[in-house]
Amino acid sequence: MDTAQVTTLDSDLRIATDAMPQVESVSCGIWIDAGARHEPAEVNGVSHLLEHMMFKGTARRSAQDIADEIEAVGGHINAWTSREATAFFCKTLKGDLPLAVDILSDIVQHSLFDEAELAREREVVLQEIGQAMDTPDDIVFDHFQRAAYPDQALGRPVLGDPAIVGAFPRDRLDGYHKANYTAPRAVVAAAGNLEHDSFAAMVEDRFAALAAGSRRAPEPARYDGGDYREERDLEQLHLLLGFRGAAQADDDYFAAMLHSTILGGGMSSRLFQEVREKRGLVYSVSSHNTAYADAGLYGIYAGTGPDRAAELVPVVFDQLADLAHGAGPEELDRAKAQARAGLLMSRESTGARCEQLAHHMLVYGRPLPPAEILQKIEAVDEAAVGAFGEKLLAGPLTCAALGPAGDLEPYDAMAARLVA
Repeated sequence: MDTAQVTTLDSDLRIATDAMPQVESVSCGIWIDAGARHEPAEVNGVSHLLEHMMFKGTARRSAQDIADEIEAVGGHINAWTSREATAFFCKTLKGDLPLAVDILSDIVQHSLFDEAELAREREVVLQEIGQAMDTPDDIVFDHFQRAAYPDQALGRPVLGDPAIVGAFPRDRLDGYHKANYTAPRAVVAAAGNLEHDSFAAMVEDRFAALAAGSRRAPEPARYDGGDYREERDLEQLHLLLGFRGAAQADDDYFAAMLHSTILGGGMSSRLFQEVREKRGLVYSVSSHNTAYADAGLYGIYAGTGPDRAAELVPVVFDQLADLAHGAGPEELDRAKAQARAGLLMSRESTGARCEQLAHHMLVYGRPLPPAEILQKIEAVDEAAVGAFGEKLLAGPLTCAALGPAGDLEPYDAMAARLVA
């Protein structure tokens, strides 16, 4: 049953709700259509730094007040930044929804960006960047992104460049906030025990100071592919192989999702069974299709011993080539069952439903009813999975490797396997 409702205010602020009267809580948040791919190169990391600074005080609340007020009612507040959006969200009991909306509206519209707080938070973010750099199975994904989308915003890291972050001035932060945190680029979403019209009226009142503006498309994505290798003294080689994937609105988006599930989506997947269970070449192996508004990046990750890389790569490409001939009926049915279960199980969570609702509004401009999504999943046949697999093999290839990569075959030799 589709329970989503949408109201668009005169300011173009979109309000979307998904009622769950059977629960006692509400998850709500505001999603801003501004992330790392909206940043000019000279301010890389500003979206993430701005997210941090939203919690450092407003005219009405100190940073301590923000934490104390939400936790005094047993709720919690958090935020995240991605390449395409920044989100701020709360979860509270249903009676405390007005407090959650008030706090969210306060930090998003009235943060002070105090100079002393900014100086401290720059150091916090630099610590976060340093921690990511020390986590090879994390930072290799940033290298992978940069290799796939070189010299463009979509290829730059969300956390930002340390040199830029460490010296970021308050006026640039404030200017970016004013330019990007506007009503037409925002979605306020909520899921849980609430009534739509009442929530919409509350949001209209509390977010009245959100600036006017217009929606702005980011720099178009250009998937080029490429090679990045960094030797490090590690026990394992962290390897990512990538291909042009499916964007959110592409006709083959759901075929890409099921292809990834079949190839490397779980313990029953082809890669897990062949690479780990039968050959013992890896501890961890997986595949994913990261979908953006106008592009997709399909990746295969493996953590392997340095003496196993030479055997691993051809096996991965063999599995890709075999799946390009089409999926078997049993494994396609299994992948569809996983997709159905994931969707329907997520419907039991206010947080998951709220986030999915906001995501649909940003990408499609409307909520997608669960029945529509299930229909699209069921419509994927064996030939569609194979056809998407053929697209992957058309190249170009992206490779990112971090660790002892001496035995890894050259990029050109890998790329030749796509047309072999």
